Amino acid sequence: MAAKTPKQGPQEQQGQQGQQVQGEGDYEAGRRYDKAAREFAESGKVEPAARDAAPDSAEEAEQMQQAEEAGKSHSKGEGPLVSRKRKA
Repeated sequence: MAAKTPKQGPQEQQGQQGQQVQGEGDYEAGRRYDKAAREFAESGKVEPAARDAAPDSAEEAEQMQQAEEAGKSHSKGEGPLVSRKRKA
C-alpha cells in the first residue's frame, strides 16, 4: 500500500503554479486594475466620463434610479467603514 501524501494547501499549490492564483486571489490582475484605475483618475478624463454617463433626460434619470434601487435591494448593505465615511 502506497503512503498517502498530505493534501496541499493553497500556498503549496501556488508555488507549483507560479504566481497564477485565480479568483479573488489573482494578485497580478489586482495590480493591473489598481494601476489602470490610478492612471485614469490622474488622466483628467474623469469629469468628461462622468458627464457622458449622466442621464440625457428626466425619464432616463428615473430609470437609472430604479435600477440602482433594484440592485441595492439584493445587497447585504455597506460595511461599517463605508457607512461611517458617508456620514462624516
